Amino acid sequence: MTEPFPLQPLLDMANSRMDDAARKLGELIASDRAVEEKLELLVNYRQEYQARFVDAARNGIGPDAWRNYSAFLLKLDEAIAHQQRVASESKRRVEAGQQEWVDQRNRVKAFDTLSNRHQAQQARKEAKQEQRLTDEHAAKQFRDRREEE
Repeated sequence: MTEPFPLQPLLDMANSRMDDAARKLGELIASDRAVEEKLELLVNYRQEYQARFVDAARNGIGPDAWRNYSAFLLKLDEAIAHQQRVASESKRRVEAGQQEWVDQRNRVKAFDTLSNRHQAQQARKEAKQEQRLTDEHAAKQFRDRREEE
């Protein structure tokens, strides 16, 4: 009878952890996309607002409108800088999540290798046992024939 793989609980746990790491990585990637989209929206809005400011300045605007445009552009620049920091941190988390998934996958591969070796060893053991039984049966038949003669 085949002996069970003694490290099967660890293999199962490693597979579970790899699945968790893959799920978390997916969430991190989705979050990173959302952060990047927000950054892109801010940058695009700033470009549009800058263009409106330039058009208004060409047509002549008062000092109050100039200050308002300038102040709002400054606020947009601050928001963009903040979002760039958020995007950088998000990228770092994605990279860490990727590394965690790779580490977990490598553990699973290691346990799989051990499991495959165990299965091969069990197959060899069973083949030897079957060969021994076949040899014993053949020897018994040979003895029985000799005794009949």
